[in-house]
Amino acid sequence: MSANPCHVPGLQSGPAAPPPARLGADYQLGAVGESRLALGRGWLGLGLAALIGSGVFSVLLVASRTPVVNQWLPAADFFRIALVLHVDLSVLVWFVAMAGLLWSLYGTARAQWMAWPGLWITAAGTLVMALAPFLDPGEPIMANYIPVLESPLFLSGLAVFGLGAALLVLRSLLAAPRLGVRYDGRGALAFGLSAAAVAAAVGLLGFAWSWVVLPTALHGKAYYEVLFWGGGHALQFTWTLLMLVAWLWLASACGARSALTPRVTVMMFSLALAGVFVTPYAYLAHHVASVEHRDVLTWAMRLGGGPAILPIGLSVVYGVAAARLGSPEQRPLRAALLASVLVFAAGGAIGIFIDGSNVRIPAHYHGCIVGVTLALMGVVYRVLPALGYRAPSGRMATWQPWLYGVGQLIHIAGLVWSGGYGVQRKVAGAEQVLRSTGEVVGMGMMGLGGLIAIVGGLLFVVVAVRAIFQPAAGPREIQ
Repeated sequence: MSANPCHVPGLQSGPAAPPPARLGADYQLGAVGESRLALGRGWLGLGLAALIGSGVFSVLLVASRTPVVNQWLPAADFFRIALVLHVDLSVLVWFVAMAGLLWSLYGTARAQWMAWPGLWITAAGTLVMALAPFLDPGEPIMANYIPVLESPLFLSGLAVFGLGAALLVLRSLLAAPRLGVRYDGRGALAFGLSAAAVAAAVGLLGFAWSWVVLPTALHGKAYYEVLFWGGGHALQFTWTLLMLVAWLWLASACGARSALTPRVTVMMFSLALAGVFVTPYAYLAHHVASVEHRDVLTWAMRLGGGPAILPIGLSVVYGVAAARLGSPEQRPLRAALLASVLVFAAGGAIGIFIDGSNVRIPAHYHGCIVGVTLALMGVVYRVLPALGYRAPSGRMATWQPWLYGVGQLIHIAGLVWSGGYGVQRKVAGAEQVLRSTGEVVGMGMMGLGGLIAIVGGLLFVVVAVRAIFQPAAGPREIQ
């Protein structure tokens, strides 16, 4: 009798057959060079500090509306002052810091002399902006893309921040990996990161161009609205490209294979980038203060990223749905990816139905911005082991993206509901003039969802900081 219970008489034993090849493309970023680890930790620290500061100002938003407590705050209109800093820290600074993290870790070591000055100057500008509400608040101006405080201290901090961001982008272009004609998954992601840097450079050019040619007769909100319109539109392509890179990377980190080949993915990234080159045309063809200038940039943004987002989003969702998770560390990555796709899709769908100036507009851009934020949260979870920290795992890390994402979905659902009643944007309190029960219910949903989302955002900081203070044995190569 055979000693092997699986032996079939009459058949010769032989070497085991190799496992079947996995179909689809694998999108992974390369190992991190030792010389860039400290720089990556610096950009991560700035990003987390920005989120913590944003959380502080969100608490001050509530305090500014609370009787008695608001008398202790340094300015009468501290609600809008805190809102300016909350938006700038949670969107502008956080996004730039995460771009710096990815460009610094996964670029080459060229132009290293520009790397640290870019980080320190950006951080210094952020600190000055964060101190301005307490030292020199000025008038809050809720301009699109970059709201500001019209005070010398805040504007000086914003200018310093812009200089640091310009150094970061210039260095990222100089240190971009060399790209050939043939691409694998890693090369396609490198192309996406380089395309994001190009879009950021166009955005900075737009800011500078507007500043040079702006009419001196413009003041206040009209001035800053025009100043930030062109460059702000271009930066949306940067954030979209970073999100698409994050989606593909996180899906592969969860064991998924994409149905899109690297060559097709490069084409999708190229389509997402193409719209940004309408920006120089808009400046050359129309004056920055003209309606035509605004309309050209608006249509470029609406049509530019869409053709790439849908196929990449569908491919990663399908791939993750078909993949089996092999380790607990993959669960937070999958949660961040799926929550990001869901919230971004909701924001994009709302944009189709915008009619007039009401709170459906912030519902649209909240969905899109939060979609990018969730993707970047997943990137942080993914990159922590490469920086020498522990990979997040456990229930808190897994539920955090869903808590943040669901809170934001409730938030934007309330805004859409209220927008149907014509509730106007950029107003608060009695200025909203809520007349009907439906309007009150909608704005109540908005507030409840916002509160849940704040808790989810704070949990992200807790998970990341806990991983940082419980370091692994050393930097671990991640693919």
